[in-house]
Amino acid sequence: MNRFSTHNRSMAVLVASLLAGLSLTAAMPVLAQDEDAATPPAEEIETEVEAETETEELSKGEKRLAKMLEGRVAGEPQNCIRTRPTERVTTIDKTAYVYGSGNTIYVQRTAHPERIDDRQALVTRRFGSGTQICRQDITRTIDPASRIQTGNVFFEEFIPYTRVKDDEAEDS
Repeated sequence: MNRFSTHNRSMAVLVASLLAGLSLTAAMPVLAQDEDAATPPAEEIETEVEAETETEELSKGEKRLAKMLEGRVAGEPQNCIRTRPTERVTTIDKTAYVYGSGNTIYVQRTAHPERIDDRQALVTRRFGSGTQICRQDITRTIDPASRIQTGNVFFEEFIPYTRVKDDEAEDS
């Protein structure tokens, strides 16, 4: 027997054993269903999951943001917003950046809000005019003490939230 026929025979045995294992594995879910007839229907499982989701509490950051947005209504998302160098930026850990104060504030959740760390400083390199910040601006975070860059921020659209006047609230 030559070397190739021995190799082919070994491969055939390997393939046959793999196929036998696959057919046994494919039959296992059917066996498991027969043994566990007490499994609740899919509708009951979905209802339980919905109930658990509703009772879960908001994260600390989401609670803080919700408090800031009380009495405000969301507007149309914007690619750029006007800012001043002295304008206030609030960092809400693992949630969002909030620009501005007063009647209208802008919420920036970013592409990865879970990476937002309120211990880091936000540094933005702006394109064009220095009076606005836009989605395409290069933004990074730095450690304030060491001034070492700690990450990049990828902005999404800015969502304006405007305070509702009492007259508007009564009409709603």
